[in-house]
Amino acid sequence: MGGAMVERKVRWGILATGGIAAAFAADLVDLPDAEIAAVASRRRDSAEAFAERFGAARAYGDWESLAADPDIDVVYVATPHSAHRAAAGQCLEAGRNVLCEKPFTLNLRETEELVALAREHDRFLMEAMWMYCNPLIRRLKALVDDGAIGEVRTVQADFGLAGPFPPAHRLRDPALGGGALLDLGVYPVSFAQLLMGEPDAVAGSALLSPEGVDLQTGAVLSWESGAMAALHCSIVGGTGGTASVTGSRGRIDVPSGFFHPERFVLHREGRDPEEFAADPADGSRSTLRHEATEVMRALRAGEKESPLVPLEGSLAVMRTLDAVRERIGVRYPGDAVAMTV
Repeated sequence: MGGAMVERKVRWGILATGGIAAAFAADLVDLPDAEIAAVASRRRDSAEAFAERFGAARAYGDWESLAADPDIDVVYVATPHSAHRAAAGQCLEAGRNVLCEKPFTLNLRETEELVALAREHDRFLMEAMWMYCNPLIRRLKALVDDGAIGEVRTVQADFGLAGPFPPAHRLRDPALGGGALLDLGVYPVSFAQLLMGEPDAVAGSALLSPEGVDLQTGAVLSWESGAMAALHCSIVGGTGGTASVTGSRGRIDVPSGFFHPERFVLHREGRDPEEFAADPADGSRSTLRHEATEVMRALRAGEKESPLVPLEGSLAVMRTLDAVRERIGVRYPGDAVAMTV
């Protein structure tokens, strides 16, 4: 498959038609080596409207037909995360490659099942953690890895929305994996683990809603090295969305929107602050095209996972999210088997 795709456009299927699917499709349209071949929704009229909007040749009113379409190279799963296991699993079992929105699934068990399916069927699978594919975030990680700030001591990151969200909203619904942690907290956790790997200890505290989901959560991750990460997420208060990485010889500050930054500032002892800015040629700061480009590169190379968003990294993040939920007492339907951390 990889060799064949070198000679033609990569054919995408889009599963779901919500806001994130539309944003992703809009970026795909601008990529010369990508083609939106088909779209699926549980409502055929929604799929047809989406297909007309973005020039897809085929529209399906069910997931199964998209998964079975032999003329699709990769499926982008953009359902709510409560349906990721079912949707991505159906596609993998049908022999499709998959890019699945984050958080990967509701819990570690479901993520492990998807990874096992991808390996069983020899398919490509990647979590759509677009932050990891962002060129400026990749530059920040390279500086940290190269020792620009010395040994990492602390990471701080926050992501909060002002709300308020009514009880009927998906972010308040346990059946849909509601709460701040999975929807927003996945970014601070992923940022910390991108730089320091999986933590050795996890602590957490939260304000819970009457429905039992977290309205805001604070988590502290710690490593045997002594490094720590202080992370926060909220759906009841708009935060600055900033991040900071402090090392033994300096600090990197990322302003608002740390997971898709326009710039960051490196502070080093004895030097003036150094600003690193996004390349205007990379597109807008909210672009999703970097993850699409990485998926297509990997497919053409015949790779089954991306080195930028490795499956082991996604599993590690899900272990941390499960651990935080265990600490704060948030349970979702079907968690009884999974929540063993």
